[in-house]
Amino acid sequence: MTASSNAPGLVSRYGADTAFMTFVALLMGFLYVPIWVLIAFSFNDSRSLTWPLSGFTLDWYRTLWANGDIQAAVGNSFYVATFSTLLTLLVGVPAALALNKFHFPGKTMFRRLILLPITLPGIVTGISMLNMFRLFGFNLSLETVILGHATALLGIVVTQVFARLQRLPKSLEEASSDLGANPLRTFFYITLPNIRSAIIGAGLLSFVLSFDEIPVTFFLTGRDNTLPMYIYSTLRRGVTPEINAVGTLIVLASLILIILAVIVTRERER
Repeated sequence: MTASSNAPGLVSRYGADTAFMTFVALLMGFLYVPIWVLIAFSFNDSRSLTWPLSGFTLDWYRTLWANGDIQAAVGNSFYVATFSTLLTLLVGVPAALALNKFHFPGKTMFRRLILLPITLPGIVTGISMLNMFRLFGFNLSLETVILGHATALLGIVVTQVFARLQRLPKSLEEASSDLGANPLRTFFYITLPNIRSAIIGAGLLSFVLSFDEIPVTFFLTGRDNTLPMYIYSTLRRGVTPEINAVGTLIVLASLILIILAVIVTRERER
């Protein structure tokens, strides 16, 4: 076979690779160009969101630092996201362990029902929980928002941790028991290290989804604003440079969380 006979195949492969890389580049641009535009406008010295930028400034970050309403909203969002994530993990991880280890009547139905809050629109979950809280006489507050978010996100933790447990060889736990370890010791030294990355991933995903949740928060919050609700209420005046600045800080915080998660996972694997 001569080199000339291979030429059409090489050209075809090169064309396919080029088309694939072009598609990837367009997809990445579609996903990340808006984020870079937001970051760029957070440093624009004009309130007008027009291109090209008129100059560079840090004034919007100083304004953000002096804006007590935004700071309170950001603090409330972190409070809600943190505690709803912790509550979701405290309930979801034991539920996944029980699904993996025990057989009980209605197990399959329970697995299906736990996914229901994910599949339902947030407005349905919000109205349902609002009716429940009013029925029991609870006052709406950030704590009711935490309960609402934890309920809506519970399925994420259960499904991710359960999927990891299903891939974990049962021989590891059996070997631990044969060597004299009790169930608690087996969990901390065998099971937990193997599902740690799934727990971290589910926790990070729950945190992010809780942080920017609007429908459930809208129905369950009281007088306190979270950041998404604050931004939603200010959209009548358009997107202000302060919003771009706080969005940039959130992107930076998300990158830090992702890097920390990768570092923790790699250290555990080593």
